Amino acid sequence: MHTLRTASRRLFAGAGAFLLGTALAATAAAPASADTVGYVRLAHLSPDTPAVDVYLAAPGAAKPRVFPGVGYGVVSDYLQLPPGRYAVAMREAGTPASEPPVLTTEVAVTSGGAYTVAGVGRHADLGLRVLTDDLSAPTQGRAKVRVVQASVRTPVLDVAAADGPTIADGVQFATTTDYQQVEPGTWKLRLTGAGGPSTDAEVRLTGGAVYSLLVLDDKQGGLTAELRRDAEGGTVAPAGGVDTGAGGTSDAGFGAYPLVAGGLAAAAGAASLLLWRRRRRTTW
Repeated sequence: MHTLRTASRRLFAGAGAFLLGTALAATAAAPASADTVGYVRLAHLSPDTPAVDVYLAAPGAAKPRVFPGVGYGVVSDYLQLPPGRYAVAMREAGTPASEPPVLTTEVAVTSGGAYTVAGVGRHADLGLRVLTDDLSAPTQGRAKVRVVQASVRTPVLDVAAADGPTIADGVQFATTTDYQQVEPGTWKLRLTGAGGPSTDAEVRLTGGAVYSLLVLDDKQGGLTAELRRDAEGGTVAPAGGVDTGAGGTSDAGFGAYPLVAGGLAAAAGAASLLLWRRRRRTTW
């Protein structure tokens, strides 16, 4: 089991402001060519952690960008960034920016690379993880999908097609599976686990697309699933890349998290917080 790269764990008040004011080595202007940019998004995948404010220290930016009130289950769109190192800091929602961050990490962006900066685990040992995403196109006529296990109610999860093959089994909380190539079309899935609730989900997979199936704790006490379209035809999915059809999620408001740019300089750097490195049960 491979452990993903983590720049830091929980930091306490004495840790200081970390990298928010640090000059990071990268150009401030985003290149126009997709071959010279990387992609970063953020996600909140800790079920018992309240909403947080996320700060992004971008190369050349006078101020960090702010993502206020990011709640459990939120995943942003990918942002195009020039290669370089970017700082991510997290505070409880509403905490003044002058207060030391609770968590900090760095994400090293490479040309063509894709990353998710995710807040994962239970609140008591919450951490930020940099997850490497594989957005390469599947074989022609196929789709590619992985399971992201963010449910604490069903800490060990099995995902199987109804009257069909097992997609993933024994997926532990705060882990993700490898991407699998599957036939496109409508899939009826059964999500089960010993000692926890189960649910059914129907998802529609398009040939040539790359997906992440997020499994979350539902507010009403069960499980819910969200199908996230990460890429299509070898390119990053456009804004609003959440596909409906997963059980119990079509009206859950779990879409792309909007950037809050008001009052902040339009810097080329930005990043994403909080989903997944490839490996069949890779620990976040």
